[in-house]
Amino acid sequence: MANILIFGGSRGLGAALSWTVPARGDALWLVSRSRPDLDDRDGVKRIWIEADLAMRGVAAVVAAAMQERPLDVVIYNAGIWEHSAFRDSYDFLEIDDAETERIITVNLTSAVTCIRALLPNLRKSAGAKLIFIGSTSGLDNSAGREVAYAASKFGLRGATHALRENLRADGIAVTCLNPGNIGTITVERGVASTTPHEDRAMIPPQDLVAIVKCVIGLSNASCVKEIDVMAMTDSV
Repeated sequence: MANILIFGGSRGLGAALSWTVPARGDALWLVSRSRPDLDDRDGVKRIWIEADLAMRGVAAVVAAAMQERPLDVVIYNAGIWEHSAFRDSYDFLEIDDAETERIITVNLTSAVTCIRALLPNLRKSAGAKLIFIGSTSGLDNSAGREVAYAASKFGLRGATHALRENLRADGIAVTCLNPGNIGTITVERGVASTTPHEDRAMIPPQDLVAIVKCVIGLSNASCVKEIDVMAMTDSV
C-alpha cells in the first residue's frame, strides 16, 4: 500500500492521474481549490485537502493535513497561465503585476515551499518519487510568448534539478515531466475519456499517465531526470 499526494488533482491531467496512478489499498490525498471526485469504489481511499496554492501559508496547511504519514509519491501538477495565454491576442503589457505574481506563486513558489514542508514525510518512505509537471514552455527555444508562465516553468525545472541534488542522499528520485499541448480530458466518476486528435496536434493524456506510472514503477536504483513530451506537430 502506498501513500500518494497530488497537487492540482481535481481537473484535467491531475484528475486523470488521481484515477490511474493509485492501486487498490492505496491512500491518495488531493490538493485543490475545487472538490475532486472522492469515490472509493476502486478500493483507493481519497482525501481532499482544500487549499489555494496562491495563498501564503498553504505549505503549512498541506503538511498539517499529512501529519506524520510517510509519503511514497508526490506529483506537483498545479499550473495556471495568463488569461489570454496561447492566443494571438496575448499582450505582455496587458498582464498586470497581480496576475504575474499569482502565476509564479502557484506554478513555482508553492511547489518549493510545499515540498520543503513535506520532506519529513518523504524521508519516511523507502525510495519516494517526486514528480513535477512542467511544460515545453519552460524549455530552450520555445516559441511561447507568455512571460509569467514561461518564467515559472523555467524556474520549476531549475528547482527540480536542485532538489534532486539535495535529496539524492535520501534516496528520493526527483523528475520533471515537460509536456506540450495536452488533449482534452473529461473525468466523470472515475472514468477518464479523451477527445481524439487525429491531426496529432495534441498529446493524449493517457500517454502522460503511462509515463508517470513508468517513473513511479522504477526501482529505487534509478532516477529519471527529465522527460520532454511533445505532440508530433509541435515545433519545440
